[in-house]
Amino acid sequence: MNVLITGCAGFIGFHLYKKLIELNYNVFGIDNIDDYYDISLKLSRIKELEIICSKFEKKLNFIESDINDENKLVKIFKSLNPTIVIHLAAQAGVRYSLINPKKYINTNLLGFSNVIQCCKESNIKHFVYASSSSVYGGNVQIPFKETDGVDHPVSLYAATKKSNELIAHVYSHLYNFPTTGLRFFTVYGPWGRPDMALFKFTKAILEGKSIDIYNNGDMIRDFTYIDDVITSVIKIINKYPEKNLEYSLSSLNPSSSWAPYKIFNIGNSKPASLMDYIFVLEKVIGKKAIKNFLPNQPGEVIKTFADTTELEKWISYKPKTTIEEGIKSFVDWYRLFYDY
Repeated sequence: MNVLITGCAGFIGFHLYKKLIELNYNVFGIDNIDDYYDISLKLSRIKELEIICSKFEKKLNFIESDINDENKLVKIFKSLNPTIVIHLAAQAGVRYSLINPKKYINTNLLGFSNVIQCCKESNIKHFVYASSSSVYGGNVQIPFKETDGVDHPVSLYAATKKSNELIAHVYSHLYNFPTTGLRFFTVYGPWGRPDMALFKFTKAILEGKSIDIYNNGDMIRDFTYIDDVITSVIKIINKYPEKNLEYSLSSLNPSSSWAPYKIFNIGNSKPASLMDYIFVLEKVIGKKAIKNFLPNQPGEVIKTFADTTELEKWISYKPKTTIEEGIKSFVDWYRLFYDY
């Protein structure tokens, strides 16, 4: 079985590639090493993957390529002949979408379309792709359920992720093509992204600098540890969606379909306030943060809270790492990696 991961030098892609190698999968990875954040961190992840592969007497199968290079992407698919594709390559971040909207259109819409079309032409068995909790947008129903409407996004990033889900459904419907979308909820852990709050807060506290706290700290997030995410993804890729012959067209369910199509929340289902999260971080580091309270940023969702009932039913697994455990693991990695 050949598994292809797009965005393998990214945070989630790196961890997924690493775990699949440990589980003896035949893994291939694509990444364009984009400079949205520090390239050296991405290159360090690739180097770490080389080390992991060598331990298991495998070769790192990595191709530096952009999913917007359609001709090259077609050639890659033909040469690799993947069985399963896990599409994680995307332009991330809500706030950056206010600054560079065109990049989200190019990567998250055109790039996504290129990848799913290659999957269709290659007759792959299962297409799994990253969506986001951001799609819930203006939804005020807590916790967020996959059956909730997600037609009112509050950021361009969220709109592109909702669009991905719609495109995937079309392919599932037209071509009987199994697709599964994963709505990730604030993923954190070792090797995390520098634009994420935990990374920025840790760096600032250790350097004695202030941290920016938006909405005056009145925010709640369903922080989800990376190991729980990877366990969920691996269980999901091995369980293909099938046509739901009992699906009712009179009461459409956004999370499933008459086509082989599924959507799942990947969250901890135990949300924490941002201030509690910072308190735990201060305790782990052993140093108080200098706090700079600010108004909320445009496009930000105030509360996220994942209902993971459907995920538990589907794969018999529920994310479970506490923020105390997860934050300590991240800080331990950060101190080691940056020599603090």
